[in-house]
Amino acid sequence: MANAAAECGSFSFLLGWGRGGDRRETEARSIPQKSKPQAASTIEPLATQLTSAEFIAEIVENGDRTSPLAEAEPSSSIPQTASADAAQGAMSQLTSVSQLSDVQPTDWAFQAVQSLVERYGCIAGYPDGTYRGDRALTRYEFAAGLNACLDRVNELIATGLEDAATREDLATIERLQEEFAAELASLRGRVDALEAQTAELEANQFSTTTTLSGLVWFNLTGAFADGDIQVETSDITAPPVIRPAGRDPVTGIPLTAEVTDDPEITFSNLAWLTLNTSFTGRDNLVTQLAVGNGDSPANVFASAGLYNTFGVPFTDQTAGVDIGDVTVIIRELFYEFPVGDDVQVIVGPRVNWYRYFDANSFTFFLNGTSSFNSIGSTLLNTIDRGSGAVALWQLSDQFRLGVGYLGENNEFLPSNLFRTSSNPDEGLFGGTNTLTAEVTYSPSSTFNVRLLYNRSNLNAVFGQVGGAPGEPIYGLLDDGAGGGLNDATADTFNINFDWLITPGIGIFSRYTYGITHIEPGDVDAQAFQAGLAFPDLGKEGALATLSYMIPFSVLDGHEFLVSGGGDGGVQYEFEATYYYPLTDNISLVPAFYVIGNANNFSENPTIFVGNLRAQFAF
Repeated sequence: MANAAAECGSFSFLLGWGRGGDRRETEARSIPQKSKPQAASTIEPLATQLTSAEFIAEIVENGDRTSPLAEAEPSSSIPQTASADAAQGAMSQLTSVSQLSDVQPTDWAFQAVQSLVERYGCIAGYPDGTYRGDRALTRYEFAAGLNACLDRVNELIATGLEDAATREDLATIERLQEEFAAELASLRGRVDALEAQTAELEANQFSTTTTLSGLVWFNLTGAFADGDIQVETSDITAPPVIRPAGRDPVTGIPLTAEVTDDPEITFSNLAWLTLNTSFTGRDNLVTQLAVGNGDSPANVFASAGLYNTFGVPFTDQTAGVDIGDVTVIIRELFYEFPVGDDVQVIVGPRVNWYRYFDANSFTFFLNGTSSFNSIGSTLLNTIDRGSGAVALWQLSDQFRLGVGYLGENNEFLPSNLFRTSSNPDEGLFGGTNTLTAEVTYSPSSTFNVRLLYNRSNLNAVFGQVGGAPGEPIYGLLDDGAGGGLNDATADTFNINFDWLITPGIGIFSRYTYGITHIEPGDVDAQAFQAGLAFPDLGKEGALATLSYMIPFSVLDGHEFLVSGGGDGGVQYEFEATYYYPLTDNISLVPAFYVIGNANNFSENPTIFVGNLRAQFAF
């Protein structure tokens, strides 16, 4: 029994690397913002919001040189109404200046251009026939229309249709050119400068098929407890990420120790760079690189196998295997493509499971809840990234089916013991792997419910099952007497919903039930989460969330837990997170966590964790 305990003590790699990677990521891209209708009273006419110079700049930057307003869209900084969607597309060609109801025909120049437009069809406006204002055109705006007519007439002459332009029209054009020479020169100068900039960008662009996006986080984190924290481990001096577990060789009771000192405050970073490459316009090859040096101070209080499982901000992590190391690793690598109109297929050696399953509108890690335990179900899937395939089928407007099979290939687990899908001794189907099926029902744009089933095959490492590569078990399992286990299987069931009740109030919840099958018997566990969300609190795009969680409650088979079971208490957590966007690309996210009955010890004092995250997206 002593030898068995010693062997268990060497079982270090199960303790947390899997929780040091992406446990709950939905997608690594810029922060998604749902478009929301704006009140009509807040929309000003486009023309009244721009100075003359700004209007011309808008035409030059967005329009067509032969039709100054053709295909131009309002500036992205100007609010849009749902009823104005049609105006954001291509501009329709007009055949008469009189259709432009906002232009006042008060002088000879208007009369002249009206005649040219009706003869040559050389000016464009918005589909509703207006310039979006209730005033006469400025000289610069008028020059933009005149320039279009000049280009149109020159085009006709260049194609050999000299007779299409009469002598009278040419004389009128010459007079107009003289009258508006300064405005035309300014306009054409802007166009020439824009064309030169465009040529420069095209000559030096990164790629014609690949775009680069990035996410960078700075984390300032502190944690403290009301007293000494009891943890299950056979060696309290070992780093938390490799903290081992074992049993007393006489009593068979799991070994425990106490953490008596609070950790120091840390300041860490994490960065993801994502390359998206499309070959057809509908497909996407994703290559994501990651680097970071985080090791959250809350981990000091964790039992063996519970690294990164409570009070730990998701972005306060290291990207690869070695904690604190700044080596750049490949975090995701996969190819997605459509099959018909309703099916999307994803295949690759490192597919991110959390991009496609267990999503939630208010627990997305970029702008929703922020800890490892709150951004997704804690018991669901042992494989965060893996080798295999996922298929997504949009059955109807309300129903979507997702199915995936992944073999273990987590970037944060040592390859000699894990990453079984690329190991010839284990392979894609012989090592740790999971099969997932999820149905999503969305009766409206504000309500979603998801039902998920996950089947897992779990490798035993050093005779134990659990930890990072062993969910739905938190902590570690042996045979109940210090002896080793063979491989295990598990079945996990999950229900997850989010509901935006009003534009400013939402609710969300998850419930997960998992059964781990080992040779001596089964271990049943459950997890629960419920929370409130407050979109646009304090600022449009902001999101505040309050979340209550029971991350890991053992229902049956407690005797097989060598770590994580505690004294039978039930750990619970409160979390408050506030996502506040300073700009479109920079956000601040303060978060505060309260952990009770830590490590499932009812006698443990309360732990408090605070985190301030600066988030940069580009």
